[in-house]
Amino acid sequence: MLLAIAQTAYTPKDDEDWKRLGVSGMAEESLAYLRKKKDLFWLYGEKPFLQMTAIAQAKTLSPGAVQAFVATGNTTVLTQSQVESTLTEAENAILVIQMMGFGLGGKKTDNSVVLSPGYQSKYSDKGKPSTGKPGPSIGFLGFLHSFLQGVLLQETLWLNLLTEENMDGLKIFPEGFGIAPWEKMPDGEDCPAAKSLKNSYMGRLIPISRFVLLADDGLHYSEGIAHTGYAEGMADVSIAVDFSGKKPKALWTDPEKRPWRQLPSLLSFLGSERNGVFDCLQLRIGITRARGCSLAKLGIWSGGLRVSSNAGEQYVSGSDDFVESEIELGLSFLGDIWFSNLKQEMGELEQLSKIAYGATIAYFKAQKADGKNHAGQAANLFWQLCERRFYELVAACNDKSGEDARKLRHVFAGFVNKAYNAYCPNDTARQLDAWAINRPNLARYLQPLAS
Repeated sequence: MLLAIAQTAYTPKDDEDWKRLGVSGMAEESLAYLRKKKDLFWLYGEKPFLQMTAIAQAKTLSPGAVQAFVATGNTTVLTQSQVESTLTEAENAILVIQMMGFGLGGKKTDNSVVLSPGYQSKYSDKGKPSTGKPGPSIGFLGFLHSFLQGVLLQETLWLNLLTEENMDGLKIFPEGFGIAPWEKMPDGEDCPAAKSLKNSYMGRLIPISRFVLLADDGLHYSEGIAHTGYAEGMADVSIAVDFSGKKPKALWTDPEKRPWRQLPSLLSFLGSERNGVFDCLQLRIGITRARGCSLAKLGIWSGGLRVSSNAGEQYVSGSDDFVESEIELGLSFLGDIWFSNLKQEMGELEQLSKIAYGATIAYFKAQKADGKNHAGQAANLFWQLCERRFYELVAACNDKSGEDARKLRHVFAGFVNKAYNAYCPNDTARQLDAWAINRPNLARYLQPLAS
């Protein structure tokens, strides 16, 4: 939302104009815009912010019904945080913004209400109201979004601004930047304004995929604009997608695989190989431009919500969770040699994780026991230990010879043994025998050190 405001307030022509604008210039332009357009940001009234008064005929829901971590209806309450509470006006505003792109799919959307005459996409083949589609910012399983991050919020917004020159190079938005939805809200699901939002950058930052209206006793809620998905070639610029194959692939949020482990995929544009790689436009454009700036800090923030789906209904269940992480990088790191070393070492860590898992499985199998759960926990412990030394690895990969990175291999090899020992005790004679026979074999991983 803040990025959309900054982009609307002032869109730089090119990288030189972006540098000239600077952080302070962007902040001043944004404040001037907000003062000028103040009347467009009222949460209630004749033209409520990002809301559709015409959707008042839809059934009324409690706000908790559209919040992923709140238990409503017959859902079991496990913790106090899942209990629905009365929202403040500030929380209502955030909820409205959240629902625009991150609304969960399911039957809670009242699709019996259609605002565009003749629009059939909210009905099934049998003529009944269809199940609401997932918001374009969350998708089927939960997209992983990535942005550049500066020291202050203002710097973060400035780093992620797109220029007119950037937009000319993008083919996924036929109508370019477009008009901010709060300046011109659609009248229906398929009106001219809705079609414009489907094909513009502003329409992806604030997708209006839900038609919402706050009420005294809750909110009215229906499916809004049906945006094109990444499988059809359209995606948020903050999502990493591989379009090289027959079927495009996206990076999904994975609570068991924290975003730092996907750094090679997020930064694959730095490598010489261009086929079969993920491309995050937000990072590619931002990092390429940031190289020419004197920044105290450049970080990559990645985050998303993992969700489950069943019969069209999306929900948070089991191991699903929200994931976020920040990776701080030096501008001197972002070169071909650094990326090549990082890709190599991260690939080796993936193999070590499999070794920890396999050795633990074999230990329990030798005792005729099921060790899948323990093996999974051992692999997770290995990654937790690696995370503590990840920044050392990132810095070490900047060494052209690769020696600094290889010197850290003893540390990561030790983490494999530590994870194995944590879940494979050797107290009894039988345990000791199984433990000794199935100890992780790390000879190949450590061999370059010996030579």
